[in-house]
Amino acid sequence: MPGDQLQVLNALDVAKTQWYHFTAIVIAGMGFFTDAYDLFCISLVTKLLGRIYYHIPGSKEPGTLPPNVAAAVNGVAFCGTLTGQLFFGWLGDKLGRKKVYGMTLMVMVICSVASGLSFGHKPKSVLATLCFFRFWLGVGIGGDYPLSATIMSEYANKKTRGAFIAAVFAMQGFGIMAGGIFAIIISAVFEAKFPAPTYAEDALGSTVPQADFVWRIIVMFGALPAAMTYYSRSKMPETARYTALVAKDAKRAASDMARVLQVEIESEQQIVEEITNGKSKDFSLFSKEFMKRHGLHLLGTMSTWFLLDIAFYSQNLFQKDIFSAIGWIPPAKTMNAIQEVFKIARAQTLIALCSTVPGYWFTVAFIDVIGRFAIQLMGFSFMTVFMFALAIPYNHWTRKENRIGFVVMYSLTFFFANFGPNVTTFVVPAEIFPARFRSTCHGISAASGKLGAIVGAFGFLYLAQSPDKNKTSAGYPPGIGVRNSLIMLGVVNFLGVLFTFLVPEAKGKSLEDISGENGENENTNNGNRTVPIV
Repeated sequence: MPGDQLQVLNALDVAKTQWYHFTAIVIAGMGFFTDAYDLFCISLVTKLLGRIYYHIPGSKEPGTLPPNVAAAVNGVAFCGTLTGQLFFGWLGDKLGRKKVYGMTLMVMVICSVASGLSFGHKPKSVLATLCFFRFWLGVGIGGDYPLSATIMSEYANKKTRGAFIAAVFAMQGFGIMAGGIFAIIISAVFEAKFPAPTYAEDALGSTVPQADFVWRIIVMFGALPAAMTYYSRSKMPETARYTALVAKDAKRAASDMARVLQVEIESEQQIVEEITNGKSKDFSLFSKEFMKRHGLHLLGTMSTWFLLDIAFYSQNLFQKDIFSAIGWIPPAKTMNAIQEVFKIARAQTLIALCSTVPGYWFTVAFIDVIGRFAIQLMGFSFMTVFMFALAIPYNHWTRKENRIGFVVMYSLTFFFANFGPNVTTFVVPAEIFPARFRSTCHGISAASGKLGAIVGAFGFLYLAQSPDKNKTSAGYPPGIGVRNSLIMLGVVNFLGVLFTFLVPEAKGKSLEDISGENGENENTNNGNRTVPIV
């Protein structure tokens, strides 16, 4: 019955912002808080791991993780996340959002604790078990992406849906900040209790035996917020859109949402059958019909997320330049092991506080005002401009008197990543696909992003090495240099601008209107662009 919408779905679309909306944001958002904590806390302790397990007697510099080990420790969780996004995204459409939602959280809790309990004292055994459990931790984190986005989109009203989904994702900023704050506290406590000389004064004595507990406590703490929200997740009802449009149970959908919204809702089983059983709705994922209706949309969400994450995660390349430039991190040999954790954590917390968190919440504030398309286009455009502005006169920025300008440009690039495509690439795939493919397509888009993260974090780590083999970091082959790497990243951001035009605007529309589940072959005006909703 083209054009018809179920009463239960319409009730969700037009509902005023209520307490259950904020409850859903907190429950889903705490998952993302934990995701960010778990993914980024490892960067706080990699230097410590190098000092503990790769100390070289007589060396002038503290021990560091070899490049292949550093890549494994930092990257294995990304590989797990990619796997989890694909698997749990698919499972969320097959079994239901609620059933799978608890699974991902338990995986995260168990593997956070297990990561900190890595066996033995020898480098190979400790780091091998750490990598093993961080892979599975990543699988749980990956599952949280499509499920949290889909659940929030299906619970929200159409007027503020973008802000609600963005608010869930914005909890990442608080997770990153919490990781830094917790590491500051733990390192300060251990430093006060177990003072040690600097590496330059006493190479062996600068890393006290108790330092081994520091990284383990920091890594394991991520289990706590996840465990705290498990009960709440188990009590959430299944989303009405899954129950009605996928499970085809109108009575249960009406009953669940009547309890949530505290209004009476009529069960409309006949309309559910008419909406879901039409021949035009029988197409499967990746069929010709799917590709005709949603192929370009999926290409748009995959490509923009892939390109964004290349740029976003490669920004770690020049973080060390910034931290050193403004004196946040002194030379490693002038600190003991625990002091170094403190300085790195302080730097990450300040970056999160000054640019990461504000950028996220600017998007929350404006996404339903100016729209997803405008914010994403603006974000990619400014990232392109600032990346070229850093790259072309790179030698100018490396001079000591110009370092503050470099910091400002870097911060603005980070700010417009977050007040831009880093949030919109998460929001849009949860809105534009039919209910029975929504979680799967979000998972595919997110996995494409994680592939970009792997390219950005590790491909550019090698590319950014100096072409002069005498100036490369220990263990790395010569690359193309930071300047040329930044130029490449500017091109990546510009491609993001172009691929954004494949993504339709979803502001102010019902999920069923934008995905075509309410009718056939309608045209919907998206700002200044006309995008077929087929």
